[in-house]
Amino acid sequence: MADTPPVYVVTGGAGGLGGATAKLLAQRGAAVVVTDLADTDERNLRAQLGESVTFVQGDVCSADELENVLDHASERGAIRGLVHCPGKGFPRRIVDRDLAPFPLEQFETALRLNLVGTFNALRLTAARMAANEPADGERGSIVMTASVAAWDGQVGQIAYAAAKSGVVGMTLCAARDLADLGIRVNTIAPGIFDTPLLARFSDEIRDGLGASVTFPKRLGDPDEYASMAEELLHNRYMNGEVIRLDGAIRMAPR
Repeated sequence: MADTPPVYVVTGGAGGLGGATAKLLAQRGAAVVVTDLADTDERNLRAQLGESVTFVQGDVCSADELENVLDHASERGAIRGLVHCPGKGFPRRIVDRDLAPFPLEQFETALRLNLVGTFNALRLTAARMAANEPADGERGSIVMTASVAAWDGQVGQIAYAAAKSGVVGMTLCAARDLADLGIRVNTIAPGIFDTPLLARFSDEIRDGLGASVTFPKRLGDPDEYASMAEELLHNRYMNGEVIRLDGAIRMAPR
């Protein structure tokens, strides 16, 4: 009987960094369960990412909805990996030009999506992995997504920088918390990547952003993120690490 393929969950996986990751994992023979906040036609998603990909709509900030995603994944086998990709910026200065303070509810929304949602995915997936039988000495691997904004927060990015700094701060602690269970945790901190978020900008702006990268002088390719995520999932000696994937960029203040 053929071996059961490994099961991976990719959150925010309908496109961008998550979509590239889901596609690569599917190409490598994994069963991949993708979830995203927006509803997505599964037939089209499979055509783009691979026939071993299934889609379950869900909000990573909702315990019930994420448990539903994990239930679907568990039906395909033991969940061995999670790549968590959702994130969104909330550009605003602490005090705007009209001298109005940053609305507290907007700051809380940014933290909820970018930090609380990450922790929700981390805790619920780790609990599922903890019940796995060890495979080559480990029960699972988790890859979270931060940002270079965690170190290089620009003007107007206070909420996003705070949230992504929180993800960086969780990484080593999570790896230590879950070590006795045989679960590894790592984080990728991307720089400027060519995702659908940047597609709305003109070529001139996109070229300027690419030119600001030290080397190579271009935007990051989502496939490069996917390659790093796959390495972190499978390299059993990588644990508790945050990796900047950014072409050596150091963001200017603005």
